[in-house]
Amino acid sequence: MGIRAVEQCLNTERNVRFEKDWVRIENISPHLYRAVIAAEDQKFLKHQGFDWEAIQKALEGNRSGQRLKGGSTISNQTAKNVFLWPNRNWLRKGLEAYFTFLIEFFWSKERIMEVYLNVIEMGDGIYGAEAAAQVYFGKPAAQLSRQESALIAAVLPNPLRWRPDKPTNYIRGRQGWILRNMNNLGELNLNE
Repeated sequence: MGIRAVEQCLNTERNVRFEKDWVRIENISPHLYRAVIAAEDQKFLKHQGFDWEAIQKALEGNRSGQRLKGGSTISNQTAKNVFLWPNRNWLRKGLEAYFTFLIEFFWSKERIMEVYLNVIEMGDGIYGAEAAAQVYFGKPAAQLSRQESALIAAVLPNPLRWRPDKPTNYIRGRQGWILRNMNNLGELNLNE
């Protein structure tokens, strides 16, 4: 958040903005965490912080010269967003693995999701589910619909480029894919 604030101050074409309002998981629509799991980490409730299959696929793809992709889980992203900086390098990835192990050991899946949904960047200067719901849809995060939740999840790969309230055809396509994956997830229980 600090890095983004400095970037905003240094770029005269960007407005300086900081929207953030922490809310408990009970005050976030279950549609949103379902959409985020469908979009970002479908094995979130099954793994211990690392999706080894996704990591292997990412390594193979990166080695073969395909577009660089990561194998990050929601737990990895939470560790990065809470404790580290955004740049990609081996030091940061090593520290991210260390913090991922710690949060998976000490926090429940529900707590990891609560922290993730409160710190994730969802737009330029917009952090967390409550701020995104208010800015983009004029309502609290608890009242987000399935469609709105899927739009928010659809922009997470690049929230500085895309907006859920002004979706491109690509974002609408991602929204449809996320909605289908939400249906395929089955029962989700963050308390297990």
